[in-house]
Amino acid sequence: MGRLAQTDGLTEIQRDILATVRDFVDKEIIPVATELEHKDEYPTAIVEGMKQLGLFGLTIPEEFGGLGESLLTYALVVEEIARGWMSVSGIVNTHFIVAHMINAHGTQEQKEYFLPRMAAGEIRGAFSMSEPGLGSDVAAISTKGVKDGEFYVLNGQKMWLTNGGTSTLVAVLCKTDEGGSTPYKNMTTFLIEKEPGFGPNPKVPGLTVPGKIEKMGYKGVDTTELVLQDVRIPADRILGGVPGKGFYQMMDGVEVGRVNVAARGCGVARRAFELGISYAQQRTTFGKKIAEHQAIQFKLAEMATKVEAAHQMMVMAARKKDSGERNDLEAGMAKYLASEYCKEVVEDAFRIHGGYGFSKEYEIERLYREAPMLLIGEGTAEIQKMIVGRRLLEEYRLAD
Repeated sequence: MGRLAQTDGLTEIQRDILATVRDFVDKEIIPVATELEHKDEYPTAIVEGMKQLGLFGLTIPEEFGGLGESLLTYALVVEEIARGWMSVSGIVNTHFIVAHMINAHGTQEQKEYFLPRMAAGEIRGAFSMSEPGLGSDVAAISTKGVKDGEFYVLNGQKMWLTNGGTSTLVAVLCKTDEGGSTPYKNMTTFLIEKEPGFGPNPKVPGLTVPGKIEKMGYKGVDTTELVLQDVRIPADRILGGVPGKGFYQMMDGVEVGRVNVAARGCGVARRAFELGISYAQQRTTFGKKIAEHQAIQFKLAEMATKVEAAHQMMVMAARKKDSGERNDLEAGMAKYLASEYCKEVVEDAFRIHGGYGFSKEYEIERLYREAPMLLIGEGTAEIQKMIVGRRLLEEYRLAD
């Protein structure tokens, strides 16, 4: 473990958790990540190991069988996992967001029903906002839930579900036209339990997960569509029990998700730096190690500075949320900076490797394909800048 990306003020429990996860990553993830990624193979053994470590219940309160840890602890764990293989961090991220939403907004019955099994990894979560052609324009969703007695009938098509196939619980955002006059007040989050797998779902008539979307990177974890045709969901599976609050519930989930994506960017960037500085001390050109060339030293200095800056901003955003304060400004900044710096650090490590960076034999090739996902996941850089800009104008508004 090097000097970069250290976090001051951690408790002994937090340090022990991170040491355990770091050891797991070094022994169980890094040695197999590239092979599994090239095969686009789901990391079943790794997921079982994470279940045994209790990572699926990391932030779930102890009363529901979890470890009751903070967002900061979770973000630092994600950073370590992403350092090993970013796809694995995606498997726990959507699960964590759904658990957070249920814990923060669910009814007592929903908490007692879902959270203990989520903490044990028996139920694994995914969440669904986006639809084909909409991107970040959440207000324009067309998937609709129509009340029918004690049920709602859901119809529509959702897009970009991480863990869409392997999950057993999906939080789905729909329009219900019951909450208010504005688009943001007539959305509702439904909690849909399903069987894992692809095709028509045997547990939920009318629900179909067509299959995996083929991607340039972020392999191993399944990314899918979700089709709903007259899917009947009981009214007591509305998150929080009251329609019309879905947009705000989802935005709360995305807020912590942005800290998670920042943490992933930090982890991938740190691994790229490790690979770059290691290779630079092994490769010889013009009679000396390339690390001795000033041009490479400059590159390493820039990479390390970006790794450190992104980590510290991510930690600040997590701590802000943990304190109970609004953190959309800090989360947007952290996600934007970490994803952009990750791309740049990975590219510099790729350049240090020269021609070998283009070979699938070297780990940096995988990181080079993974980094771009962070530029768009949980909102593009442009969306983050819009959020940050609006919040800055709120904070620095001139007096009338």
